[in-house]
Amino acid sequence: MKASEIKLLDFLRKAQQFRIPIYQRTYSWTEPECRQLWDDIIRTGSNDQVAAHFVGSIVYIEGGLYQVSSQDPLLVIDGQQRLTTISLILEALARAVGDDEPVTGFSAAKIRHYYLTIPLETGERRYKLLLTQTDKDTLTALVDQKPLPKDHSIRITQNFEFFRKRIDALKGNFSALCQGLAKLIIVDISLSRDQDNPQLIFESMNSTGRELTQADLIRNFILMGLDAEHQTRLYEDHWRPMEVEFGQEAYNSYFDSFMRHYLTVRTDEIPNISKVYESFKAYSRQSDIAATGIDSLVADIHAAAENYCAFALGHEPDKALADAFSNLRELKVDVAYPFLLELYADYRAGILSYGDFLETVRLIEAYVFRRAICQIPTNSLNKTFATFRRALKKDRYLESIKAHFLTMPSYRRFPLDAEFAREIKTRDLYNMGSRRSYWLRRMENHGRKEWAPVDEYTIEHIMPQNENLSRTWQQALGPDWRTVQETWLHTLGNLTLTGYNSEYSDRPFAEKRDMRGGFRESPLRLNEGLGSVANWDEDAIKARAERLAQLAVDVWPAPRLSETILDGYQGRAAETQGYSIADHPQLAGGITRDLFEAFRKRALALDPCVTETYLKQYIAYKAETNFVDVVPQAKRLRLSLNMRYDEIHDPRGLTRDITHIGRWGNGDVEVYLSSLDELPYIMSLVQQSFDKQMNNGNDG
Repeated sequence: MKASEIKLLDFLRKAQQFRIPIYQRTYSWTEPECRQLWDDIIRTGSNDQVAAHFVGSIVYIEGGLYQVSSQDPLLVIDGQQRLTTISLILEALARAVGDDEPVTGFSAAKIRHYYLTIPLETGERRYKLLLTQTDKDTLTALVDQKPLPKDHSIRITQNFEFFRKRIDALKGNFSALCQGLAKLIIVDISLSRDQDNPQLIFESMNSTGRELTQADLIRNFILMGLDAEHQTRLYEDHWRPMEVEFGQEAYNSYFDSFMRHYLTVRTDEIPNISKVYESFKAYSRQSDIAATGIDSLVADIHAAAENYCAFALGHEPDKALADAFSNLRELKVDVAYPFLLELYADYRAGILSYGDFLETVRLIEAYVFRRAICQIPTNSLNKTFATFRRALKKDRYLESIKAHFLTMPSYRRFPLDAEFAREIKTRDLYNMGSRRSYWLRRMENHGRKEWAPVDEYTIEHIMPQNENLSRTWQQALGPDWRTVQETWLHTLGNLTLTGYNSEYSDRPFAEKRDMRGGFRESPLRLNEGLGSVANWDEDAIKARAERLAQLAVDVWPAPRLSETILDGYQGRAAETQGYSIADHPQLAGGITRDLFEAFRKRALALDPCVTETYLKQYIAYKAETNFVDVVPQAKRLRLSLNMRYDEIHDPRGLTRDITHIGRWGNGDVEVYLSSLDELPYIMSLVQQSFDKQMNNGNDG
């Protein structure tokens, strides 16, 4: 490695050509980064006391001799964003100054001759900076002052326009801009492929600008170490089609999440969102993956990405599936995406039939919405879907999915019809954010071949929201009108859709019903029956809620299996140990029993999902699986925390590493509870084990 400080414009002038390797990310700076650089340039150029402004490093590599004296193209490892942005400023400035030279060396001809093009060269060799794919064609069109390509780079064109407007605003006073550009300093870092490891250097760079995404790091890890021909083949056959499938904006926004879901499916572990790259490196180095080769791995990612774009980004061509996926996106069910990747792959392979796939997607939607209505905590959903594939029996695909939904423990349960119908009648559905338009649309259009344009309607409270109800409304609701309003205002029975919200206002029900465009004339199914209601009161609201609750049961159906089939799954899954507290004589009384009762109360209060199971040798407290096991002893409790010893935060040093010591219970951390005074601190340790299990992969 060689590093030296140099003025950026001198660096550009001396260099032959910078090429961005195909494995590098596309240009990604947005207006905030551009504004920051612009402000730095103007501030530096306006102050004679400031001699220079450092803008970071440019790291590049080539096979033979290196530094800017070489005639071969320099492959940029780090610095693409700054080089591209400076090029956009220079091109915008060249257009503004024309044949004038407001500052020595800054005429249009000199700017392009020194910093943007290479004299006497032709074709692609004539450009100082050559980007990749869409970025390349867009930047060269700007430098050549030609029309932009049809599929031009959004980032480059937006940022060029940003700088053009800033330069126009200078009204011909370009001195500060030119002087600021002349003061920019970089560190010129050149690498030798034979002596330096570009990937390690790339990972450790702490340069200014937009932070590299996990996907950037993964792509570079895959392609950087390959020879040029292999790089090009993999990129053009697989990575570039993925970028196109995602689209310029979605690739930057969603590819990291896709890779996280992909790794969840492949490893059965949910990576921390900030550790996806590390997880991918570990996965790619597994013996079975490494044996199949990098080409096979990238092809597998490509296939999964196409499936992901179908259900997550709205690219599904089949209308019924597209509608079902759209509902999931509206519910923001990202946690189900690892399971959907598995399902979609099997659907494309012919293992899962079209009809069963569609029904499964509808079941996922119903599962998530029913749980939301029944207010079941969501903290287990990520693991529910991440591990769902383990329950699949692919020779009985849909049956095994239904059985798993129906046999999950209470905190992960699929709410059945009675619970769902009961809860949806009384739940505040108006204050569900975006979900309120979702459930109204789904109920209105259920079973319709010609969908009603629900987005054109607004939500109507039949009984008004106004706290100061008119005398007519008070009389209609009865002497307890205020209680009726507070209880039922935002609930299923009182909410509907209308195109006449402003006309309805707080009018009495009879007027809303009988006016032109009123409930009698409404074409909406949600308003069926309102035209025949004489008085709108608590009984009327309850009656309508009952009818709509039964409709909701059909819109979001629960899975159904015969008892005979379900018994077969339940029999296998049931854990009937047959032990109780009586099987632990140490808990018969005394201090150990007092400690245990206090501990179990605190452990069970951690979350509604926590269950207690008595085994022969210990008592297990479970969420997804055991997070703490209790072994009663004569005068104390021995606790096993189900986590690695290096993961525990124990400032008092009470825990013990039992990684290689045989003990009853699960995990590598042991701690004793000997007095009630210790319980608060001990529970802080137990909480860590519980949180690790429940939040696996979600932090960050």
